[in-house]
Amino acid sequence: MPIRRHIRHNIVVHDRLASHYDVLHRDIFNPIEQERLHWALAMATDAIRNGGEKARALDFGCGSGNLTHHFLELGLHTVSADVAPRFLELIQARHETTGLSETLRLNGVDLANMEDETFDVAAAYSVLHHIPDYLAAVRELIRVTKRGGVVYIDHEHNPDYWSRSADYSEFLRLVKQQRADAGRTRPPWLKRKIRRLRRLINPRYMPEGDIHVWPDDHIEWERIEKVFADANCETVYSDDYLNYASHCPRELYERYRHRCTDMRVMAVRRR
Repeated sequence: MPIRRHIRHNIVVHDRLASHYDVLHRDIFNPIEQERLHWALAMATDAIRNGGEKARALDFGCGSGNLTHHFLELGLHTVSADVAPRFLELIQARHETTGLSETLRLNGVDLANMEDETFDVAAAYSVLHHIPDYLAAVRELIRVTKRGGVVYIDHEHNPDYWSRSADYSEFLRLVKQQRADAGRTRPPWLKRKIRRLRRLINPRYMPEGDIHVWPDDHIEWERIEKVFADANCETVYSDDYLNYASHCPRELYERYRHRCTDMRVMAVRRR
């Protein structure tokens, strides 16, 4: 899909989903993931070296304000940026009284409307796989981050997700079985029919405009790490974790969370 067309699709679909985005994404908006995220963001912000000045954060591809909420709780002035106007309206309504929140419309291509070294922390959560040139986006995040500031990337599939260990494959199978037993899946024939119809038009159709979510085209962390190294950034925090979604039984998740992973978070400081 051409870049401009992809951007338009993302705007349309996310404007439509904005009001109930949190409900749709139980893999993000659940207590376990939110607790992990808050702790990781606190680690990242503690790594900022700005001489003690009040920190300023960028929530890049902010969506409904997942990172924004945590940055504000941590006391950071936060710029929430997205291509979808409805997301920005939602954040304004939720946080305008804090005095620490502002919004910015993105063009979907770069951060040309942001000056160099503007933020103490620039963060992207579950965003890069939506962006045609995700490595260029990482370079832009570095550019707008101050020296001594932190670039934070989270909730993108790690290499273990694609290699599918025996433990991880078993975990996915058991989650799927639990959902089926609870009657939470659509009938197989209907799922197949809907998928077939959509992918007749676009073989790589994804409801929310995901791009890099395929075995032959996915986020490659080694390439991201090289971008960081080339920009003279040092790693301050990195972790692989097993994503939790609220449709997964807690006992099942706890049984596998230390045996397999499928996501990565990484924070680097710009020198």
